Amino acid sequence: MDVICQAKSGMGKTAVFVLSTMQQIEPVAGQVAALVLCHTRELAYQICHEFERFSTYLPDIKVAVFYGGVNIKIHKDLLKNECPHIVVGTPGRILALARDKDLSLRNVRHFILDECDKMLESLGMPAPFKLLSFVIATPCFAIILASWKMPLFTPSFLCIPDMRRDVQEIFKMTPHDKQVMMFSATLSKEIRPVCKKFMQDVMSCGQSYLNYEPMEIYVDDEAKLTLHGLVQHYIKLSELEKNRKLNDLLDALDFNQVVIFVKSVSRAAELNKLLVECNFPSICIHSGMSQEERLTRYKGFKEGHKRILVATDLVGRGIDIERVNIVINYDMPDSADTYLHRVGRAGRFGTKGLAITFVSSASDSDVLNQVQERFEVDIKELPEQIDTSTYSKSICLLFTRLLDSCCLSAVVLWDGTFSNISGSSLVHGENSIFGNYVSVALRNFVSLASGHILTKCWCYSVSVDYLFCID
Repeated sequence: MDVICQAKSGMGKTAVFVLSTMQQIEPVAGQVAALVLCHTRELAYQICHEFERFSTYLPDIKVAVFYGGVNIKIHKDLLKNECPHIVVGTPGRILALARDKDLSLRNVRHFILDECDKMLESLGMPAPFKLLSFVIATPCFAIILASWKMPLFTPSFLCIPDMRRDVQEIFKMTPHDKQVMMFSATLSKEIRPVCKKFMQDVMSCGQSYLNYEPMEIYVDDEAKLTLHGLVQHYIKLSELEKNRKLNDLLDALDFNQVVIFVKSVSRAAELNKLLVECNFPSICIHSGMSQEERLTRYKGFKEGHKRILVATDLVGRGIDIERVNIVINYDMPDSADTYLHRVGRAGRFGTKGLAITFVSSASDSDVLNQVQERFEVDIKELPEQIDTSTYSKSICLLFTRLLDSCCLSAVVLWDGTFSNISGSSLVHGENSIFGNYVSVALRNFVSLASGHILTKCWCYSVSVDYLFCID
């Protein structure tokens, strides 16, 4: 069954498609059975890591990740010598490997897009560039260049990447008979028909064909997309006041880890430099770095080596860092969707978090108003004093209360034993409570997506020794 799924940030969408895919996959040596595409290299790395965690006791299943910034020969050698059953990657590198015949997609049974709205949006081209592109493509232009003894060329600024085109080309290389699953926290009514074009409308059944509709899970009430544990505030100030205010906030706020979003690579580098000079434990990530440096910094922040991350929207979607409880929009995002994804880095899985947005222009105010109207959230100006308990709380205590307030029927231990225990008797510790799990709301979806009833392991804490099953 094909699936289009929308659910708010931090509720376990990744675990849904990882679990349902691994539930169905039957590994065959030398054949890629599942393909997962996502829009950034960091997200591809994270998803691959989750597949590896879930497959700890499935040694026959091999997983590999492919993205740009790495020598393509390394990837080609890996595919030749140890072909994975599950491939995770970004469209550009996957398409390059498939075109060169190093990656065969003819046996793919599961085609998955994470952050599908971002993957399928057509970036297009500004009108003046379209006109210039048309002129360059004409025979007259080629004749003129030939008379000047110059080679025909296309300027680099016209080579605007279109991820949707790459995804479509990859999709055409896969079999018609496969399961397609798409996920995102934001699925506008405009992008939904685009997603459905990738879905099957008929299904073969013996010698006949049946009408076939994909499972569609939407959050039509956009007010439900906001995270209930997330406190949101804004600060009105001028551009020149931002640095001083940020410094004051980092001194005053009680945070585990904080992500600070800016609008450009240069601003990320300069702001991080300023914070380091002020002796803050800061690190930055942006697209201007080498892939090796980006991945090293991402892993370092995720493992808690630094407490402050300055970043562009490169990590604004999908990235899951459990200890982040504060997000600061140093620069206002360009849309309400981007705002929702950014602030979703904090307050994940029902934990408490704080989002603070700097408003320094009329256009910033317009975006803030759009956010409040669309998601029906009242974002107030940041008070002089803010109660720490409203945005920061021990996860251990939160988890204890969650389990004690629910009917905890059982906990499945790693060794496969099944033991009935109460929330209060569960031993709490860092390794047993950090990490996301599949939300209660998506339990049935996991079962339906995989075509099986998952009796024991529909709910999982990704970095621990427990599978939680809550009635």
